Formats: sequence, structure tokens, C-alpha cells
Amino acid sequence: MSIVDDLGILEQQEHLLRFTSFNPETAWELGCYLRTLLMDCRAGGTIEIELAGHLLFACATPTSNRGQVDWIRRKRNVVHHFGRSSYAIGLILESNNETLQSRHCLKASDYAAQGGGFPILLQGTGAVGSVVISGLPQRDDHSLVISALAKILDMDVPRLS
Repeated sequence: MSIVDDLGILEQQEHLLRFTSFNPETAWELGCYLRTLLMDCRAGGTIEIELAGHLLFACATPTSNRGQVDWIRRKRNVVHHFGRSSYAIGLILESNNETLQSRHCLKASDYAAQGGGFPILLQGTGAVGSVVISGLPQRDDHSLVISALAKILDMDVPRLS
């Protein structure tokens, strides 16, 4: 698949994966399901879910590493800055042969346009928080978040191949 095809799928995911409401119970359900998915693939990973700057869920699976916390912070910063998935921003930059630094003057020490960060989107409102994981290759991090969101929202969405 081409970057253009992937970006089309990512836009559809961002359009469809919207909550009517999101609260700590929703975050707990989403986080626990993400943890289960990480454990099922025997991946050491770290998960963070926040709403309006409030941490609602954080978890590290066995064999995760300390560096994942910084990856999560940097991916979260991208989601907050752009209101889009960190993977979509990374692919847009890649397709234009740009970086966050060259295009937006954002430091790599604070921003990572890598897969795994996705905005918590409310219907009629937009981005109100984020769900971020780190531990797998970036495309897999993104796909795992999409799988969990689709399950919690009980919806079928286009997937990356």
C-alpha cells in the first residue's frame, strides 16, 4: 500500500472513531483491553490514556522498558499539537520529505511523529484527550490502538494492511 492509501485509511479512522462521551470508566475499559492485546502478542509495552490533561489510565506490561514513557510523552505531544494520530502526522511528513523540525520547528526531544498516539475524539466537539501506546513497531502500535478503539466503540473501521 502507498502512503497516500494509508493516509486515506487514517483519515477514515479519525472520522469514524468518535465517542459520544468519554469518562474514567471508558478509559479503564479501553486501557484494560489494550493491555490484553499487548499481553496476547507477548509485547512489552506501555499505555497511557488522558482526558483534558488528566491521566486516567497508565500501565506497563512485563518486559516493557523505561524509554517507552518518553516515547509516549513525545507521541502525546504530537496528538495534542495536531489533533490527529501521531502516525498520520508522520506519514504526511514522510510523503513531503519533511520532519517535525523542518516543517513545524518542533524539537525531536519533545515530539515524535511515530505510530501509537491517537486523539480521543468526541462527536461534535473534536479532540479532548489521547490514547498512546509504545512497545511495538510504529505501524503495529497504531493498529493496536485502532483495534481497541473499534472494539470499545463496537464499530468496524478500515484497517491498514
